[in-house]
Amino acid sequence: MTISTPTTLGTVSRAVSAAAGGGSSKKVMITGVGKGLGRALALELDKRGHTVIGCARSQDNLDSLQSQFSSDNHLLLYADVKSNSSVEELARVVVEKKGVPDIIVNNAGTINQNKKIWEVSEEEFDSVIDTNVKGVANMLRHFIPLMIPNKQGIIVNMSSGWGRSGAALVAPYCASKWAVEGLSRSVAKELPEGMAIVALNPGVIHTDMLTSCFGTSASLYQDPDTWALKAAMMILNLTAADNVMSSVGYFHGWNGRVFFYSG
Repeated sequence: MTISTPTTLGTVSRAVSAAAGGGSSKKVMITGVGKGLGRALALELDKRGHTVIGCARSQDNLDSLQSQFSSDNHLLLYADVKSNSSVEELARVVVEKKGVPDIIVNNAGTINQNKKIWEVSEEEFDSVIDTNVKGVANMLRHFIPLMIPNKQGIIVNMSSGWGRSGAALVAPYCASKWAVEGLSRSVAKELPEGMAIVALNPGVIHTDMLTSCFGTSASLYQDPDTWALKAAMMILNLTAADNVMSSVGYFHGWNGRVFFYSG
């Protein structure tokens, strides 16, 4: 897809792109937007004419991403999802500058180095749990109350195939993603009608995290940009009907819809 400059023609092109990817332009918040899947998804949403609200812990990565956008209508902020106070301030600034997001993608995550559980240090274990689980909880704590008055909003929590199975040497990561699955299913029962929360297994993607597990064989899998082409469409088309409770498989949503196949 050609990225148009922000002229009148560019505005028309972006409007058409938005219509093709989930109706009118939406405000999509993405954590961990500085690299990997978050960055690829942000760039794809920009191409489709949607507004990206992103956060990351690297200002250099945020600046680099900003320079690649075709529009200056986005908002990128430094924040650490592990910190409740950082997320609280993030929510305040986001609402002040952009209003309440239509969609939140809790993408920020980390993985432990390949080690047996008794070889994983307390600090490394805590980093995985604090980012992957408490980071999601912090986002839910501060953003769901902003969405409730309008009784609308979609929340996507990035899970993993390892959130529905197990694997040696990455037990902390597996535990964190099982927690994301359980947290998502439980919060789904708490949300008002009109809202939805889903746990999304993105498939096996060639990212830095996959390389830390698979080594050079990680390059055999699809890249984040290819993933984002399909993932953006799926995320933009989620509705309140997806806030349901029957898990049916490795790459499936709780209501039996196939959310995303990586092959």
